Amino acid sequence: MAQEIFKRTEKKYLLSAQQYRAFLAALEPFVKHDRYFESDIMSLYYDTPDYRLIRASIEKPVFKEKIRLRSYGVPRSADDVFLEIKRKYKGVVYKRRSVMPLSRAAGFPETARDTQIEKELAWCFDFYEGLAPQMLITYKRHAYTALSDPELRITFDSELLFRDYDLRLDKGIYGRKLLPHGERIMEIKIAGAIPLWLAGLLDELKIYPASYSKYGTAYLTLLSEKALGLNKITA
Repeated sequence: MAQEIFKRTEKKYLLSAQQYRAFLAALEPFVKHDRYFESDIMSLYYDTPDYRLIRASIEKPVFKEKIRLRSYGVPRSADDVFLEIKRKYKGVVYKRRSVMPLSRAAGFPETARDTQIEKELAWCFDFYEGLAPQMLITYKRHAYTALSDPELRITFDSELLFRDYDLRLDKGIYGRKLLPHGERIMEIKIAGAIPLWLAGLLDELKIYPASYSKYGTAYLTLLSEKALGLNKITA
């Protein structure tokens, strides 16, 4: 059964093509391919008509949350997807998710079952009036696991695309570019502190944490276009 509850620290880094190549070469002796080494990730973000959740998130509050539907690859109606609440409090990420077929996820919350996590998800739909799909973001991910600690994962995301139309996972992978060619988002996911060997690699290559939100960046892109009269987004 897929893990349903996560608690961990996640650090993000924005890497140039040169930094990515150098860091990956330095990282090689310390890691192995994750069991899900290569995947196409699709994340459908839910929000209110006035984008309440992402507007709050980009203000960097102590507590924030996102609600999304995620798949690995383009799903068909009977394929399993993950409906998630991702919360962040004082730098610690808490993720709760429920696995269900895409067909049932499309009808949520009317299709919610009597489980604790799905009750929480259904409550979010009641609390955030008008909650519905607002943004679809896709990307390729390569994931590694530390040899010394299976709970330490390092992921590299590339080929980020976004769209605010055709908001269904089964429509496929397409949209507008969110990152310049060659750049990658690296995430270090760990339950505790970053080990000394990894901190040393980051310091040696002058790679520093960056504040980056895929959904936030896509939203701000559309918002700036609205200011120029190029997009219909309302906020």
